[in-house]
Amino acid sequence: MALLKFNDIGIKAVCACVPQTIAYNRDLSYLIPEDDLERVINSIGIEQRRIASDGVCASDLCYYAAKQLMMDNNLLAEDIDVLIFVSQTSDYRQPSTAPILQHRLNLSKDTMAFDINLACSGYVYGLSVAYSFASLPTINNVLLLVGETMSKIVSVHDKVSTPLFGDAGTASLITKGNFGQSTFMLHSDGSGAEVMMIPAGGCRNQTSEQTHKAHFFDDGSMRSDEQFRMDGMEVFNFGMRVEPMSIKKLLSETQMTIDDIDLIIYHQANRMMTDFFSKKLKLSKDKTPYSIKYYGNTSSASIPLTIVTELNDGKYTPRKNTILSGFGAGLSWGSVLLDLTNTNISKLQECE
Repeated sequence: MALLKFNDIGIKAVCACVPQTIAYNRDLSYLIPEDDLERVINSIGIEQRRIASDGVCASDLCYYAAKQLMMDNNLLAEDIDVLIFVSQTSDYRQPSTAPILQHRLNLSKDTMAFDINLACSGYVYGLSVAYSFASLPTINNVLLLVGETMSKIVSVHDKVSTPLFGDAGTASLITKGNFGQSTFMLHSDGSGAEVMMIPAGGCRNQTSEQTHKAHFFDDGSMRSDEQFRMDGMEVFNFGMRVEPMSIKKLLSETQMTIDDIDLIIYHQANRMMTDFFSKKLKLSKDKTPYSIKYYGNTSSASIPLTIVTELNDGKYTPRKNTILSGFGAGLSWGSVLLDLTNTNISKLQECE
């Protein structure tokens, strides 16, 4: 376990962008029998998802979110010291996407820019890195861009993944300020790497004619080895095993109880799973915002997307003692207790 504590570093602003195209889960009768479809939708809590058009990548969605965030907060390009891009759906295998975004946003060539390859825990991990840089005396503003276009790596014939995943990009500004103390707890377990993965297309199992061919699986799904696969039951078991326990450890470390917490914003994996977490924690449902119904599981982008869609317009107050908690591929998971009271939240953006 990695334990990190920061004083007077926080999220000054957040913005998010989603594609305009909506995919409705009720239209998946070609994949899931009608008799089962309603049950699946009610279980996962996802009625619709946003899907990026051809040629639109996670970096594009993050770019639009970043432009709006900078405009809303009177932030100049030369004000950014560090740019971090978190995604598992980057533009290219080489080069990193962050320098491309530095150029597109017209940031200074003195800007530090790099990628972090993480999925559903990516926002919490990315925040911990951004906070570390922002705590340095020579760094004032860190731009954290977190986004995924899972639709580009999930087979439309995958019964497990297709109803779950949507696309989104987000931008967060991390700075010094009146944010109090923030406490991170981060974990990993690579023994579960095969639970969620794309088996081929990397250097371990390189692209070939065979890896491009789609084939059927026992549940009736069809995908290639270069498309995302997930063992849904193992993911559920993993989440139930680590999430409530890690949040309880965070509470213990910060000498708080669950009653002291104003909000917990989970990674939007599926509604049934996270409702189970709250039940085990004895947390009121009034303290758990959800965006999953309309946007699906957007992987690393789901926590900041939920902040933008659900905490805007003064909803969910107070938010002084807020826990953000992500878990997923790696396996990796992490939680942070922080204060969102002074966080500026922009209106959700849409793009083609």
